[in-house]
Amino acid sequence: MPWIQNIPPAAAEGRLKAIFDAAIQRAGKVFQILQVQSLSPRTLDASMRLYTASMHAPSPLSRAQREALATVVSRTNDCHY
Repeated sequence: MPWIQNIPPAAAEGRLKAIFDAAIQRAGKVFQILQVQSLSPRTLDASMRLYTASMHAPSPLSRAQREALATVVSRTNDCHY
């Protein structure tokens, strides 16, 4: 299994800590998909903004349809999270 260096939530500081704290408030934990981006808080922040816009912004697709699409794409890409 590949290993990706990351900063765990307990060691986060500054901007990264704020992003991780928001993740904990939103989901109850910091998922690995966020932790693997921890070495670049700027990139992580942009990734979260893209995710939020994709899943929560006004759209002709319902939230359930967006989640279904995300699930199909993840499965197609053999992504197990």
